[in-house]
Amino acid sequence: MSQTDTAVKIEDISPVKKKLSFEVPWADVKTALDTAYRKVGKTARIKGFRPGKIPREILERFYRHEAEDETVTNLVNRYYWEALQEKKILAVTRPEVEQNGIEADKNFTFAATVEVEPVVEPKNYTGLELEKGDPSVTEEDMQARLQEIRQMFATMEEVKEERGVLEGDFVNIDFEGSVDGEALKELKSENYLLEIGSKSFVPGFEDQLIGARIGETRAVKVRFPDNYHAAKLAGKDVEFKVNVKGLRIKKLPEINDEFVKNFERYESLDALMADVRKKLEEEKRLKVAADLEKQISDKLLEGNEFAVPDSFVDRQVYYMVSDTQQRMAARGMDPKKAMDFSLKMKDQFREEAAKIVKTMLLLKGIAEKENLTVDDAKVEERIREIATQRGETVEAVRKALEKDDLLDSIRSEILNRQTYDFLESKANVKTAGTKSTKKNG
Repeated sequence: MSQTDTAVKIEDISPVKKKLSFEVPWADVKTALDTAYRKVGKTARIKGFRPGKIPREILERFYRHEAEDETVTNLVNRYYWEALQEKKILAVTRPEVEQNGIEADKNFTFAATVEVEPVVEPKNYTGLELEKGDPSVTEEDMQARLQEIRQMFATMEEVKEERGVLEGDFVNIDFEGSVDGEALKELKSENYLLEIGSKSFVPGFEDQLIGARIGETRAVKVRFPDNYHAAKLAGKDVEFKVNVKGLRIKKLPEINDEFVKNFERYESLDALMADVRKKLEEEKRLKVAADLEKQISDKLLEGNEFAVPDSFVDRQVYYMVSDTQQRMAARGMDPKKAMDFSLKMKDQFREEAAKIVKTMLLLKGIAEKENLTVDDAKVEERIREIATQRGETVEAVRKALEKDDLLDSIRSEILNRQTYDFLESKANVKTAGTKSTKKNG
């Protein structure tokens, strides 16, 4: 070591975990122990002795555990951190320390096991074979989006004619379900509005209502799926008594000059159509970019196999659980139920989390290898974009990011984007419907 003769042995438990074993000479232990007792002596209170004047043997009798605990903590911290610096070990977790305490006139031994960032030597990252989707907006895309807009402004109308239920109709029903002749309250509802063909009910339920007329009561028999979320009903045969009380159809508005009056920001049908096309173009551009990034990530992972620390994966799983919880809550789910649901997804997230971690480490390694960097101007540009999106001042956003220590995250985000762009520029890219564009590695 730099200031002591402490011996340290380093054992590679795995590519991402090391065990450091130390042996501290008794002379150094004694010095640290003397320092600890001097510190304890300044604040110790023992009847018959003035503070700071308590003899060592008395302190040892009453404060031995405190002094030895402090000595162990100081020795472990000192020699562990010196070893990391001298051996250039990049630890990514707190160490798991094993030690048996201090014994008089004996060297102090302890071991620290810690996860380390893997040494990633990226390879096979140039000349990737990629296929880039066509970002152009087709007439079919426009019609599909306009249909979605029509659905948003649809109205419900009662069916006047006398006829049976058809697919696409909305029926107002009362129903009650029974299992083995026993009616269950969880299978009962009144004035339920069901779209026939939506497949929102148990398979077979909606089909058996086709042809039914208002006022008619039908017996509907279905088998619940074996993987149904309510274990009590999974795989069970259920008979429903269904009363059809009303019948409605959805009326979609025509997209014309009259329809445009629903929107304050459009002065004409042409303005609406232009905005729809513009938004579709942006969505397609983002989707094409996301698909290309996924292809790049998948091919990087295929060409680079290495282990990653469990702590990195655990952290990514936490982010995924948190994100899922927020999205579920935003959709109206009770926050506690959303959290419970998200936590149940932890094991399912783990494989994807490991892929994300590996991809980020590979991108970092490629950026270092290719000397890709992010200048302050690009960070400033990104801050301005965020400010525009939030409707805040640039200075307010910058201060908020600095307060939450997020500027490094912004820089990493930009660097990742630059790295993806670099990899695309060095790839053989085939745009949908065209020949590949060869790039030199």
